[in-house]
This record gives sequence, structure tokens and C-alpha cells, in this order.
Amino acid sequence: MAQQLTAKEPTAEQIADQKIYTQFGVSDSEYDLICGFLGRKPNYTEIGVFSVMWSEHCAYKNSKPILKKFPISGPRVLMGPGEGAGIVDIGDNQAVVFKIESHNHPSAVEPYQGAATGVGGIIRDIFSMGARPVALLNSLRFGNLNNERVKYLFENVVSGIAGYGNCIGIPTVAGEVMFDESYEGNPLVNAMCVGLIDHDKIQRGVAKGVGNPVFYVGPATGRDGIHGATFASVELSEESEEKRTAVQVGDPFMEKLVMEATLELINSGIVLGIQDMGAAGLTCSSAEMASKAGNGLELYLDEVPQRETGMTPYEMMLSESQERMLFVIEPQHEEQAMEIFDRWGIICAKVGKVTDDGRLRLFHQGEQVADMPVRALVDECPVYNQPSAEPQYYRDNAAVDTAGFAEITDLNGTLEKVLASPTVASKEWVYNQYDYMVRTNTAVRPGSDAAVVTIDGTRKGLAMTTDCNGRYVYLDPEMGGRIAVAEAARNIVCSGAEPLAITDNLNFGSPEKPDVFWQLEKSAEGMSEACVKLDTPVIGGNVSLYNENAKGAIYPTPVIGMVGLVHDTDHIMTQGFKSEGDVIILIGETKAEFGGSELQYVMNGAASGRPPVIDLEVEKRVQGAVLGAIQKGLVASAHDLSEGGIAVALAESCISGGKGADVSLTSDLRPDHLLFSESQSRILLSAKPEQVDALAAWLTEQGIAHAKVGTVTGSSLTINVNGKAGIHAPVQHLEKVWKDAIPCLMK
Repeated sequence: MAQQLTAKEPTAEQIADQKIYTQFGVSDSEYDLICGFLGRKPNYTEIGVFSVMWSEHCAYKNSKPILKKFPISGPRVLMGPGEGAGIVDIGDNQAVVFKIESHNHPSAVEPYQGAATGVGGIIRDIFSMGARPVALLNSLRFGNLNNERVKYLFENVVSGIAGYGNCIGIPTVAGEVMFDESYEGNPLVNAMCVGLIDHDKIQRGVAKGVGNPVFYVGPATGRDGIHGATFASVELSEESEEKRTAVQVGDPFMEKLVMEATLELINSGIVLGIQDMGAAGLTCSSAEMASKAGNGLELYLDEVPQRETGMTPYEMMLSESQERMLFVIEPQHEEQAMEIFDRWGIICAKVGKVTDDGRLRLFHQGEQVADMPVRALVDECPVYNQPSAEPQYYRDNAAVDTAGFAEITDLNGTLEKVLASPTVASKEWVYNQYDYMVRTNTAVRPGSDAAVVTIDGTRKGLAMTTDCNGRYVYLDPEMGGRIAVAEAARNIVCSGAEPLAITDNLNFGSPEKPDVFWQLEKSAEGMSEACVKLDTPVIGGNVSLYNENAKGAIYPTPVIGMVGLVHDTDHIMTQGFKSEGDVIILIGETKAEFGGSELQYVMNGAASGRPPVIDLEVEKRVQGAVLGAIQKGLVASAHDLSEGGIAVALAESCISGGKGADVSLTSDLRPDHLLFSESQSRILLSAKPEQVDALAAWLTEQGIAHAKVGTVTGSSLTINVNGKAGIHAPVQHLEKVWKDAIPCLMK
């Protein structure tokens, strides 16, 4: 793949005869279609432009049939998929803007910059909508931390996220990290940004008004990131290390200036359309803005600011240099726009104009160097309905008895092993590198079920989380997809918020493999079912396919980013036990369900069988009842039961609150089954003694299974099962095991 040309570009005839287009991911049939749209053979610049616009990363050509499964509308949705980010109404003329995107492949070969520019790109998606970014989140997946390469990737990805977010002054408030051999060599780095906007400030990426000027904003264009979108649309290989030039280089200080200047420009009211130059850079922003307006665009590439000499049209159009924007205004506002960016010290150059011919025309050194129909670039990419086949491993796992392992008698030791598993262990090593208090609106910091950010001038707050258990999705994609959405919503509810909507990041292997496409298909069906049942429409997201390593595809990992509304800051809830004497209540039913569980992974090092089963109707009632109880002031703490089951949930609530607990559980299940099962729709509550009767009455009225299981007391966690000793350990000891696990592995 050519990155920096040192020789003469091949001619259209050479591109065709030597099939050079295949180096850019264009198939023979796609090349023929391109020739048909053009009425001739494409030149080098044109095939480069088509290749990035028709990549999976930009065109979703393998995933569009899947994305149609998602519910995308609702009474609160102001803008769904199709723009830089989705927007949801939160009342009082305010809205929340959010989106998640991946930077997986760049992070695999250049982890610091790959992660940093992933953060920078998602921030631009938010402020290009006119919103002020208020929070960052992430969702990360790595291989086993015993592997030195994995440690290197983990350390530098976290540093890249911290370096960019901290410098730009947006708090990184929440996220998740999971470790499994499945992600060896192909880490997942998903970044999410949340912003606030007034309804009348909402922007769209459209090139309106024939004859209107098109402006380029941001630092000069270089040769970094060329073919980044194509790089993200193929499998990683041994040659991927050579493609470091496909990874962009970020400058958070520059982005801060661009953000503030852009928001000032938008607040001036003169912007007709604006879009960031993300994947495919100038190509994608110009073509998409023209397409959405039903117009054409002319770009004068000599006017594009360039930081390197001799850049060709191909290089300028495909560069993914960071911190750049494209916007359209009316001619009479040119001077005002230029003055704004000049005051912020930002380059602002007029590089084109809107036309009425529906074509993207590029001019360079006095000549027209490309002429392409906009609709062909944006709307006419072929869509593939890939074959789908149920994999053999799925059929084989049906016969696995996940609860059939020999009974565990050392329950204390097992709890310590699960707490020390990197997926469950404290992530302080990660989030202590992030500035999560900048802007001073962070009400709930990293480490609880969901983060909460307050909204200035109101009593409202935004709760936010990212969630997905890839092992569950691998074992049963449909059930795992349901659980991913449900767990995200459960975490939002446990923070005292009403779930609003989701943004998703579909991280999967190659869609050209029937078993992988089956995973994608089935997980989307499960996610869709859960979104409909829980009233959380999909307002945007990202698809990241071709995530593979030498052993095959990663675990299918459809990450859910969810935002909820705290209607009153008095309702903000955390997982830590609050006061000695508070009564602990367990909501939900526990079954012996261990497929994909943390206990199974700790014992066997692999996932097998089937994951827990979730009943979405039960889930909806549980979430509604718990949120109602929180809003009634009947709850002191709330914590979702997920990885590690009730034993881990109790330990985490003790650690977070600096309190002990005395718990007695009664069940027909074996003690080890009861303590470590990961059955769904379960929440651990605590309540003041004087509120317990009212809470129990409310839960009974709502038809919710619940049981008083203990009290908050002392400084040790004691769990008795069926009248016999189960677990007894000082909370301080459990906290040390939990907090030391990742730092010890990173030494």
C-alpha cells in the first residue's frame, strides 16, 4: 500500500492491468462498478478516494444488513445514526450528545498514538455537532497480562488515552478493561465521548447552498494516517507493523484550540454545515457533506494547508492528519469566520465551494485531477449479504455442564483468586492515570457501577457506562447481546439514573467467515430485543470488523455505551455500603450458571458451555423497581451483580464503602455455586433500618423477588451459607488482593 510516493503515480491503465486497486482493498467486481460510475478507468487519486469511501470502516458494506435490525427512534431521540453523533433530549431545551468508536488496529501497531487519536477523533465527533464535551469513557480488551507484548500494549494504550484526555481538559470518568487470550495481538480500544448541547445549537454535516465557500480548519495536512480507513478494514498480519504510517499522530493542545474556536463559530450562528475530518480525512468529510445536502463540491487542493512539500492530490485527500474540520458558510460571513479562527491562532483556509452538479471535483496546479459522482462514493457502495453458518463450537458447547465441576471447598481462597483476576481486579492502575475531576462536575468517579456528571445550573446529572462480556457473546451471541445491553442499563439504574439510549461498537472478526457473520447477526438480534424491551434505542456507533489474530477471530465483542438521566442529584447512588447497621437486600434469583463466568476462566482458562440466561421481562421489572426505590429515597447503596457473582459484589461493596458485612444466604444450591454464579437480573441493595419495611413493601408490590441477607457491620466480610461458614476475611485484606493484582502483573 503506497503511503509516501517517491516515484510517478501509476496511470489508469497500469492500475487496471496490474490490479493495483487490490492493494487498496478494492475487489475486481468493485473496480468494475467504479469504472461504470465514472464511464472510464479511475486514475490513482480516484481509486484511492473510492477505496477509502468503500471500505468497511466508512461504507459498512458488510454490516448494513445487520445495522437495520436496531431500533433507532424514540420519543427522546433528536438525532439517530447518520451524523457525527446521536442526540437525546433531556428536557429544558437541553440534550445529551454521545458516540463510541474504535481505534483497534492503529492501537495494535502504535498503541500510544493509536489510543490517543481515537480519543481525539471521538471528541471531534461531539463538538462538530455543536456540543460541549463533558466526559470521556473507554472500553478496552487485551490478551493475558503474563505476555510482555500485552503489557506493552496495555501500558501505552492507557498512557495514550490519559495523555490526550488530560491535556484537552475533558474528564475520563468511566470505562472497563477485560483480559483474555482471545484478544492477543488484536487489542480493542473503544473510545466514547459525551457532550451537552442546547436544542437550537445542533449542527449537521451538510454542504448547503450552491456557491457557498468551503473552509478547512486546523493544522496543516501531512502524510500521516494515509489509508487509515483501509487499514482498519483488513485483518492484522505480520506486515501490519510496517503500516505505522497509517496511524495518525495527535496533538491535544491543538485540538483544544480547534474545539473552542469551532464552538465559538457555531455559537455565532453562521455555520450551515460542519464535519470533522476523521476516517478518510478530507475525502470522507467533503463527500459525505455534499451527499447529505444533495449537492456537489469542488476542492482546490493547492489551497489546502500542507506541512510537507510535494504532496500529491492522492496524499492530501487520503491523509488522516488530526484535529481538522470542514465547514460551510455563506460568503458574507467569511470575514467573521476567519476572524474567530485567527484570534484562536488556528489555520482557516477557503479550499472549495458547493456546486449543484452532484460531483466531487478536485483541482490541483491548474488542472482537474479527479471527477467523481458523490452518490457513487457515499451511497452506491455495494452491500454484501455474507453467508452465515452456525459454528461447530456452538453446537459442541450445548452439551457442556458448566456447573459440573468438583465442589470447591476453599471458598476464601477462591474469592481471592477471582478478585485478583485482572478482569475483576481494581482498575485504579488505569484510572488513576486519568484526570477524572477536571471541570469539577464529576459526582461519581471511576470505580462504581456507572460514572455520574452533574449539569451546571440544574439538579440533573448524566450517568454513563460501557459494558460487554465477550465470553458470553462467544458462547451464545444472541443471549450475550441481550446481556450486554441489560447490564449497561442495570449499571445506569444502580447509579440512580433512567437509561436513555445506547451507542454501540461492534468489534468482530472477518465478516467473510460464515461463523463470524453468524455471531454478528445473532448478537445484533439479541441487542435489538433488549433495546426494544428496555426502551434504549441505538442512536449511533461504530463497526470494527476484521479483528483477528493467528488463532482466529477475537471473541465477538459488541460494546455498549449507555447514558442515563439522573432527574435529581439527590438520587445519585453508588455501590459502597454506607453505614453500619444498614440492611443488605439481594434482588433476583440465583441459579447455577457458569458459562463464560470469571470463576470458569480462573479455573479453566477458557469459556465453555452456555452463558447465563436472561429474561428481559424480568430485567425490565427489576430495573424499574430499583430505580423507583432509589427515587423514593429508600436505598443507601446499589450494586449490579456481574463478574464473580454475589461473593465479588459483596466484597466490592465492602471495599468501596470501607465497611464490613455479615451475610447469611439460604439456597438449595451448593455454596460455591451460590457464591460465584453469574445469574442475571440481580442487584445488591442496602437500606437504612428504618427504610427496610418500606423498601420490601415496594419491591413486593412490584413483584420483585428479594431477600434480606445481612447487615453492614465491622471490618470483615462474613458470608454463611445454609448456616455453615462460607467466607470470612478482613475487608482490608480483600482490598489489598483486589488492588495489588494489576500493579503486580505490570512490574
